[in-house]
Amino acid sequence: MSKVGIVFGTDTGKTRKVAKLIHKMLDSEDVAKPININRCSIDDLLAFDKLIIGTPTLGEGELPGLSVDCESESWEEIVDDIEEADFSGKTIALYGLGDQEGYPDEFVDALGELSELFTDAGATLIGRWPNSGYTFNNSGALDGDEFVGLVLDYDNQSALSEERIAQWLEIIKPELGL
Repeated sequence: MSKVGIVFGTDTGKTRKVAKLIHKMLDSEDVAKPININRCSIDDLLAFDKLIIGTPTLGEGELPGLSVDCESESWEEIVDDIEEADFSGKTIALYGLGDQEGYPDEFVDALGELSELFTDAGATLIGRWPNSGYTFNNSGALDGDEFVGLVLDYDNQSALSEERIAQWLEIIKPELGL
């Protein structure tokens, strides 16, 4: 089995594209092909000691599937299982997509929700990302002056995304054993 799993929730497909790009950039047989969270069981997640997990933010700053404005089932089926699971000893790097101009008051809030969800379940989170270079009013993904994971804005800063992903991967690769 691969050492590192890549899991994503998506609504429009952008988060899936990022997962595929991360997989390609890591270019290692120790990294599993990306899988949509709605095709994962809790046992699938727990089978990995190291995970890269991504999500967009939808509605009023929520995970896909938990927003009343969204028909996606991305996270809806597994959140309760994650809350009850023990992720102690697991290392998780998070990334999130958001729109800082369209939703400046809840920019990448779902990333903050994932951080809280997995931290409460005992996981060790890696891959914090600076908040410089973004313009927003509020974000539930901020911890001090850093985001809890990589933040991408394909709506307003798509030209910066690939470079940000590459920089972030260099930060997390040693902690993922790659």
